[in-house]
Amino acid sequence: MATGSRVIRPRTSIWLSERKAPRRKAEQQPAGLDHVKIVAATVRLLDAEGLAGFSMRRLAAELGVTAMSVYWYVETKDQLLELALDAAMGEMSLPAGSLGPVEGYEHLGHLEPEERDWRDQLRQIASEYRRLLVAHPWLSPLTGEYMNIGPNAMAFSTAVQRVLRNSGLPTSEVPGALALVFQFVYGFSTIEGRFAARCRAAGVSQDEFFAEMMGTIEGRPEFDESRALMEARGGSTVQEMRERDFTFALDCAIAGIEALRDGHAHAHGED
Repeated sequence: MATGSRVIRPRTSIWLSERKAPRRKAEQQPAGLDHVKIVAATVRLLDAEGLAGFSMRRLAAELGVTAMSVYWYVETKDQLLELALDAAMGEMSLPAGSLGPVEGYEHLGHLEPEERDWRDQLRQIASEYRRLLVAHPWLSPLTGEYMNIGPNAMAFSTAVQRVLRNSGLPTSEVPGALALVFQFVYGFSTIEGRFAARCRAAGVSQDEFFAEMMGTIEGRPEFDESRALMEARGGSTVQEMRERDFTFALDCAIAGIEALRDGHAHAHGED
């Protein structure tokens, strides 16, 4: 895409490019600083201040070094954010059977020893992804900006693909099932995380803020339908309501996958 005489090129991934040689001598490398510490500090800072508050200068201050010291390890802010994105993806616990003997993935994530039914595995991965997005609200926008092909992201991708292949769906329908489940989780968790962040910024609990919101529509007939649904929803806290909604919606998605799989098998005489 061109803007005037300036050409804006799409972002490439740090995982697809070789790191250029350092421009300074080795003895100039800051003592006590390394790649792991920089990425960990980036995640902490993003959790505390969000994307809007993050800068290379702010990160350097957090690490107690100069901003130029950080550039010894990464060339751009984009590269660092991409590394932080993948580091956070490594926090998820993935079912052991969903990865199998894929060389290079043995050390990634926290793998459970037993193999379970694909439905239970899918529920676990979906719940882990939800927890991750809520815990790190800055992940949602970054997920749409980067290719997200680091080792932890690829372990996650491998896990969800294998779980859905084990469902018995034809391979051609697996991408659609992936979109159904994980775009739902992404949207649900993004809203959940933003609501929680809004409450923290306002200095109130989620339950207090929700009660205030509901109070503003009390006695307004145009909201009668919404109030009736909220009353039927169940749950005495915002967290309980979200858990009920998430569980039911995910069960609906799994039931739909099963129905489509069985319909395909029946149509092709695979009963």
